[in-house]
Amino acid sequence: MNSIFTVFRNSIKSPDVRKKLLFTAGIFIIFRIFAHIPVAGVNLAQLKALFAQNQFLSLLDIFSGGTLANFSVMGLGLNPYINASIILQLLTMVFPKLEELSKEGESGRQKINQYTRFLTVPLAVLQAFGMYALLRNQGIILNLSPLNIISFLVTMTAGTMLLVWFGELITERGVGNGISLLIFAGIIGRLPVVFGQTISTITAENIFNLGVFLVMSLIVIGSIVTINEATRQITVYYAKRVRGNKMYGGQQTHLPLRLNQAGVIPIIFAVSLVLLPSMVANYLVASKNPMLHNGALFVTTWLNPDGFAYNLMYFLLVVGFTYFYTAVVFNPKKISEEIQKYGGFVPGVRPGVQTAKYLNYILTRITLAGALFLGTIAIFPTIAKSFTNIQNLMLGGTGVLIVVSVVLETIKSIEAQLVMRNYEGFKK
Repeated sequence: MNSIFTVFRNSIKSPDVRKKLLFTAGIFIIFRIFAHIPVAGVNLAQLKALFAQNQFLSLLDIFSGGTLANFSVMGLGLNPYINASIILQLLTMVFPKLEELSKEGESGRQKINQYTRFLTVPLAVLQAFGMYALLRNQGIILNLSPLNIISFLVTMTAGTMLLVWFGELITERGVGNGISLLIFAGIIGRLPVVFGQTISTITAENIFNLGVFLVMSLIVIGSIVTINEATRQITVYYAKRVRGNKMYGGQQTHLPLRLNQAGVIPIIFAVSLVLLPSMVANYLVASKNPMLHNGALFVTTWLNPDGFAYNLMYFLLVVGFTYFYTAVVFNPKKISEEIQKYGGFVPGVRPGVQTAKYLNYILTRITLAGALFLGTIAIFPTIAKSFTNIQNLMLGGTGVLIVVSVVLETIKSIEAQLVMRNYEGFKK
């Protein structure tokens, strides 16, 4: 904790970092203002009653930053953008041209980001129309004219794109990853509401269970911090090299392999996909076609958030995305080539292909531990409910993971900027 306060105090003293922090805070304020601007024609009282009865919608509301329960102009949240990112990353592994583009450095990443924005628009339109159909079937929104429907779709899509723009502004001019910080801000913004709902359900009979839940929460937070900071150190030796009259190398260093290379991204990806079948089923449950109606009822029953099938699917998706995203962000072949290029080698392992195989072997083993941990955290609310019998938990494992991970990553980003500023001052 002292380290956090020290970083915060030093960042306030630094004019550049302070300016970035104030810019980020300003975007947060604007985001929360938009979160309370509702779309016209929606009965908010009935909408809140629907969210109180539907755990699927409540979970979706968490990732929209609380904007869905208010059905604000940003009610779709960042889900269309996250889904577009998943699709682009999958396509990158399928199409060689996209893979080459991803390796072109900053220009390539900018083009892929542009493609992601283009793909976000139709996904947002589809999700907005589905949301309209769901609310119309529930009697929360009246039948609109074609022109009003188009206005509704444009408003919801524009809200999502505005939120994406806010995230990119934070990434460019603020501190940390903008998309993650906006999800973090949404979860924190929902805390007072969820806390009040939890307290209202506490009785003398289950107050002991509340204490058990609080202890479990502290254990989960400590575990998240430990896993996020855990690394496997791979010893690397660099041979001595003589260039002119100077000798280089001849030193020992370590290559740190994080236990959780993917961070919070697998949870976000998995939530987006695990909610998709339930979302489609909720749209089709009011269908007059018996086959579609019965199929939608089967899916909603089978993928109940408290059910075994839902949690198993969620767990497996988190584990799979952890391996997938780790493969995206860490390339053993490239790392081994860099080590060999500068005259380095891992003791007992031949440079080149054998080093890449060794790194891949180590990474696969430690990623398994990280993936299983992330999967357990994802289904933590169901586990906690079975132990405590408290239905309205203050914050699920997914929310805790996002909050803690984003805080840790943001602190590291601020520390890096402070170090860079001090280094530049030293050069002057």
